[in-house]
Amino acid sequence: MSPVITSESSSRTSVRRRPRRLARAAAVSTGLALVALAAPASADVPEGWSNPEDVDTLHALLLLAGVPLLLFVVIAVLTYLPAIVRGEKLTPGAAEDQWFGGPRQGAKELEPGTSSDETGGARGRW
Repeated sequence: MSPVITSESSSRTSVRRRPRRLARAAAVSTGLALVALAAPASADVPEGWSNPEDVDTLHALLLLAGVPLLLFVVIAVLTYLPAIVRGEKLTPGAAEDQWFGGPRQGAKELEPGTSSDETGGARGRW
């Protein structure tokens, strides 16, 4: 029997096709698995179980849209209520800049071109 001689280009082509074949096989097997998993969903209700009545559309909308909306409103009220009770303004731009966890007296900024020993920074003296 004579040895099979393959050209360099044909071996490269088969190497390039391998990932495509694997991807195609993975896609097909995933599709078949999803169809197999969805098959029990088409089963009938067992004989011993009750068959509930259909849900009214208005009731479904109230449950699926009204409850989250009500929860949103309650959270918003609980968020803004303490500020309203303290008498703070809630309009945009009314609040002063805040530095959470910073010094209560504010940052000791220097005017441009001045120097002081009271401030730190990259060239500060401690």
